[in-house]
Amino acid sequence: MKVVVGSDHAGYSLKEHLKAKLLEWGHEVDDVGTHSAESTDYPDWGKKVADAVLGFQIPGLAVCGTGIGISIACNRVHGVRAAVVHDETSARLTRMHNNANIVCFGERLIGPLVAEKCLEVFLSTEFEGGRHQRRIDKLDKI
Repeated sequence: MKVVVGSDHAGYSLKEHLKAKLLEWGHEVDDVGTHSAESTDYPDWGKKVADAVLGFQIPGLAVCGTGIGISIACNRVHGVRAAVVHDETSARLTRMHNNANIVCFGERLIGPLVAEKCLEVFLSTEFEGGRHQRRIDKLDKI
C-alpha cells in the first residue's frame, strides 16, 4: 500500500519514526515534507497531504505538535476526512464509521509506540458503509 506522509516541524520526529515503520511493514511512502525540524507552518503540510490523498486515492498520515492544527488544515480540502487519534479504538472507529482517509497525530501528545499501533489499526480497518455512508454523504454536502 502507498501512504502519503507529512508534518510540520513539531511533528517531524514522529513522522520520521512512523515513515520508517511504514517502510519496515512493506508500504510505499510518499513524504511531502517537511524534511527537517526547522520551524514551518502546519497548514502548508496539511494541504500537501490532503491534495496527495485525494489525487492518488491513498491514505494519509499528518503530524504536528497536537495533531489538531494539521487535521484542521487537511479537512479544509473538500473530500478529505482527517481525524486526530489517540488510541487504537479511535483509530479503528474513525475508519469504520467515518471513513477517514487521513490519520493525524500530535507528537507532543502521543508516544511513538502508541502511534505505531494506531497507524497499523487505521491502515488495516475497513469502512463499514451501511448507515455510516449516509452520514459521509451528508458531510460531502457541507
